[in-house]
Amino acid sequence: MRHKPQTRSKVLSADNGVDIVGDVHGCYDEFIELLKRLGYEQTRDGTYRHPHGRKLLSLGDITSRGPYSIQMLQFFHHHVTAGLAEMVDSNHGWKVARWLDGRPVTLAHGDEKVEEEIRLYQQEYGPKKASLLREQSRRLLFSSPSHMIIKRNEKIVVVAVHAGIRDDYIGMDSPAVYTFCRYGDVAGTGPDGRPIRREWAKERKVTSPIIVWGHDPHPEPKRKNGTINIDQGCVFGGMLTAYRYPEDELVSVPAKRNYSGLTDTPLTRFKADD
Repeated sequence: MRHKPQTRSKVLSADNGVDIVGDVHGCYDEFIELLKRLGYEQTRDGTYRHPHGRKLLSLGDITSRGPYSIQMLQFFHHHVTAGLAEMVDSNHGWKVARWLDGRPVTLAHGDEKVEEEIRLYQQEYGPKKASLLREQSRRLLFSSPSHMIIKRNEKIVVVAVHAGIRDDYIGMDSPAVYTFCRYGDVAGTGPDGRPIRREWAKERKVTSPIIVWGHDPHPEPKRKNGTINIDQGCVFGGMLTAYRYPEDELVSVPAKRNYSGLTDTPLTRFKADD
């Protein structure tokens, strides 16, 4: 187990605008297509920048299940280092970070695809480059804050988080806060082995600040009590969605296909319930 890097700042300025992107899960092609739809342009150094200085923010789960986890890790390493983007902690990110740190974890639910990608990367580029990739990815994932407080004119206007957050947790850090932000309000495990999640957004008593979250795929963006879910299950054949602040706009691109290899996905279960 190596030294855990210091957590990055959980405060982001929205004075020039922020684009928050939902769960990518290795869908790199759709991610780049969405960036272009949002107005980002690739520059000579290879980074994507917005002409108006907007910031890019990921809700985490950039890896696993889909085909291009390494490209996503490299993208956010470069862009976070350059101060062009940020990313919050997430359940898959936390699992992959611990695996990269040499901790005893079982890679499943698509995380095993990250291991396979890195194995093939090492075969092609050698152990030295693979070791650098692993360390850069480990530091990126471990240093991600539990949630991001987005301010405009010094006022908190949006909170971005992977799976959810209680209002009294905003700005706080503790094991309980990190767990809630990664997994949501989990009330146990059902007979099918899936987590039973309480609808924390439904129980929210206030509507400000806006809370933008992912983790729980819905066929369409879902607004409730000042919260917006923008995980539209791209890796399952759905859409990749971004929320634009202060415009309060939602921009989506369709998935090229279902990359997960699953026929029973969160999106098909929604259709079955219709």
